[in-house]
Amino acid sequence: MKPRDKFHRLARQAIADPILQTALDNNADRRRSAWESAFASLPDAAALRSQARAIRQQTIEHLDEHLEQFIQRLKENGVHVHRARDAEQAAQIVVDLARSHQAETVVKSKSMVSEEIELNQALQAAGIRPVETDLGEFIVQLRGEHPTHIITPAVHLRREDVAETFERELGMPYTTDIQVMNDTARRTLRDIFLSTPVGVSGANFGVAETGTLCLVTNEGNGRMVTTLPAVHIAVMGIERLVPSMGDLAVMLQLLPRSATGQKLTSYVSLINRPRQAGEPDGSQERHVVLVDNGRRALAETDQAEALLCIRCGACLNACPVYREIGGKTYDSVYPGPIGSLVSPGLFDIARYGHLSKASTLCGACAEACPVQIDFPTLLLRGRDHYVEQ
Repeated sequence: MKPRDKFHRLARQAIADPILQTALDNNADRRRSAWESAFASLPDAAALRSQARAIRQQTIEHLDEHLEQFIQRLKENGVHVHRARDAEQAAQIVVDLARSHQAETVVKSKSMVSEEIELNQALQAAGIRPVETDLGEFIVQLRGEHPTHIITPAVHLRREDVAETFERELGMPYTTDIQVMNDTARRTLRDIFLSTPVGVSGANFGVAETGTLCLVTNEGNGRMVTTLPAVHIAVMGIERLVPSMGDLAVMLQLLPRSATGQKLTSYVSLINRPRQAGEPDGSQERHVVLVDNGRRALAETDQAEALLCIRCGACLNACPVYREIGGKTYDSVYPGPIGSLVSPGLFDIARYGHLSKASTLCGACAEACPVQIDFPTLLLRGRDHYVEQ
């Protein structure tokens, strides 16, 4: 079946699924209201978004310069740096590191790049058990599914679905009480955190001038993954840089507002180095895997603006198409409007080029984007490239 035909089939199934429609409607309504309230608290949201766009654009235009500075600072801070040209090499680096520390299990915090490089599949093929510890990721992993949203991986599920999953996979007596389900997941994961030698995370941002990794999370699992295991491995795309700590401060005002409608997320972690003598906690060994996987090539095209994305997911929540068909229909780790740009750009236009047509061109995604990506223009260019191909 052609990718375009598969998309149409999955879209029809999604639209006909009343449970999915309810879940998507609830998410969209909740996110829109929170987004509006969060941005109303800024004295000049438009100016801040313009500043953020300028920061990201400057970073991408001078990516090699910032990347070299970042690598140099990481090494000065005692962090091991690995560069991966593609997904296969990136996954193999992590597998080799886990093997070198005799890890039978690896704990992971939420990372879209690890999904992109199919890290879980690579670890499993090597006989190493990956355990997702973000609650949404943990749920979809138990169900044998993939995340359907950049920020909320289990957005397509109701609490009844989660209760059935926990009853079947964890032996929890069936209940839809959120607190009971959270406690069940917490108890299940706690022993794994305490016994696993290797933790893997993503990175929301890397600060070039200091070699700092910034992780923005709403669950304590991110800090558990990056401090309790003896070895911490951060996997990040090479474009996820900001030049300075001042630039990071701009992004931290926009990312949580755009992603979850919060003024600030629960945990903002700044990681600079391995654990030092006399410090009470922290991983003793840190690694950063810098993943290209098509990013440099994309930066040389007329679709380079897609690399400005800070992975907030706001465009998914605003998009009338995503709000009807959900994430599975896109058949890509990156769904929604941003997925319609980066999936053909990073992976394969023959497989994903049709996604540029999964849009009304209404501009809601551009209005929601904190770094002002011109989605309609890029989607039209994508359609042109797809027709040419």
